[in-house]
Amino acid sequence: MGYLYFTRHGETTGNTENKVCGATDTELTGLGKKQAMELGIRIKEDKDIIIDEIIASPLKRARETAGFIAEAIDTPMHTDRRIIEQNFGKYEGMDRRSDEFKEAKHHFADNYSDGESMLKVAQRVYNFLDEIKKDKNKTYLVVAHNGIARIVHSYFFDETNEEFADYSIQNCELLCYEWN
Repeated sequence: MGYLYFTRHGETTGNTENKVCGATDTELTGLGKKQAMELGIRIKEDKDIIIDEIIASPLKRARETAGFIAEAIDTPMHTDRRIIEQNFGKYEGMDRRSDEFKEAKHHFADNYSDGESMLKVAQRVYNFLDEIKKDKNKTYLVVAHNGIARIVHSYFFDETNEEFADYSIQNCELLCYEWN
């Protein structure tokens, strides 16, 4: 039976400034690059983790994180637009701790004025997962974003709306899911 590993990109300046990055193409900080390299080494040294393929969001922060990991474990990597972070429209660049943005995250059908609704993001991510799930003997590492982590987690586990909206993972945290 195959596994799906998931990690969030390394730290970005948007993370350090508490900004909503979404579809904004930000770069890794020095710490973010270090986190990615260290994750690659951890995966390489863990004999229980065998990654067949790495799939990354095409945004720089995820693509670069995946590149560091791919180099460390000598595994092919490619990008897929279906796992790009949600476009938060009018909230791009806003302080992610603002009450307005926190409340907006609970409105799953809202496209945030020229952005993308969480429902549309979930559709494309679920379609992506349905596709790669077909080869259950293959183990994938997906390198993407916190919003995508939230949706991937919901694919495997039932959650309340509040649990879904509040779900978050750390930069370069490694999660493992088993296909059923």
